[in-house]
Amino acid sequence: MQIARRHWVQGAAAVGLGAAGLGAPRRAFAVEDLVASPPAGFVPASYPGRVVKVEKSGDFASMMQPNQLWPKPEIARALLERAMTELTGSPNLVAAMRKVIHPEDRVAIKPNGIAGQVGATMAVNFELILPLVEAVIAVGVKPENVMVYEQYYLTGCRVGVKGYDLPKGVKTANHGNANHPMPRIAVYPGIRTRYCKQLLDATAVIDMTQIKDHSICGYTGTLKNITHGTIDNPEEHHATHASPHIALLYNHPIVTSRVRLHVTDAFKIMYDKGPLDKDPATRIPHGAVYVSTDPVAMDVFGASLVEKERKERGLPTLTEARRPARYLETAADLGLGVGRLDAVRLRSFVV
Repeated sequence: MQIARRHWVQGAAAVGLGAAGLGAPRRAFAVEDLVASPPAGFVPASYPGRVVKVEKSGDFASMMQPNQLWPKPEIARALLERAMTELTGSPNLVAAMRKVIHPEDRVAIKPNGIAGQVGATMAVNFELILPLVEAVIAVGVKPENVMVYEQYYLTGCRVGVKGYDLPKGVKTANHGNANHPMPRIAVYPGIRTRYCKQLLDATAVIDMTQIKDHSICGYTGTLKNITHGTIDNPEEHHATHASPHIALLYNHPIVTSRVRLHVTDAFKIMYDKGPLDKDPATRIPHGAVYVSTDPVAMDVFGASLVEKERKERGLPTLTEARRPARYLETAADLGLGVGRLDAVRLRSFVV
């Protein structure tokens, strides 16, 4: 399906919100009513096509906790800080965060925990979420203006689990596909959908995700974590390999006006049988953290890693397996980021 480049989405222009009183005229709702703006005078940093990878020297076992599932907290923090300083040219993590987050922002952080539902085996790790939240607060954002949310799966990330505490005042929520206080809008033709309250309440969103194979759309990373993890009817957006659904849902200005940063937890990656952690053999060590402001560049590179691991094991390509990640091409066509692997500017560092 060929999609012309555009910023506004058909079907979202006007929806009736109801009358103020009996017989009163209905007030037209324009999509602009739900578009966020950064605080006055603040321009969030953007680095199109740039992806930063930081990994730890030494073997994988040495950077992980005894269960070999979760990174050591000090290593997760160090990799995140180096990645953010290299992305932004800043001297430390807090200064780097100031490039993308303003003290007056209301910040929503969206990790991915769906594959960690049993045993927190394959989810964005708490050890990476905590320093990110702390950095946002250190910028000057009030803890009560920070929300960490998921669809259903925060406990997969160990958020809300006893002994894994975020700073006092920080809010957490699972929206459960049932907390979406906005009119339904047609983002993908013929399907009406809504975005969740946690996203709508925010002026800035930080996307925390992983590098995983997906049984429907081939690859799941930054784009799909925000789209299908935020709307109220993700199951209705799975046809034709969720393409171009993912690209269109992300391209909506409700989303693009908010998402500022993508942090990819790649201590482990999954090359097959995703997105759930059904076969531990397909969950392999990678030992890295990636950051980018370009979701397409990050996903194009992440998908290339999945393809590489599949090739080394004699598995068919995602296209040969009849689940091509074609939505990435559409996302690039829409101007959401750099869609050619040879145009992605990867910078790699070892600490």
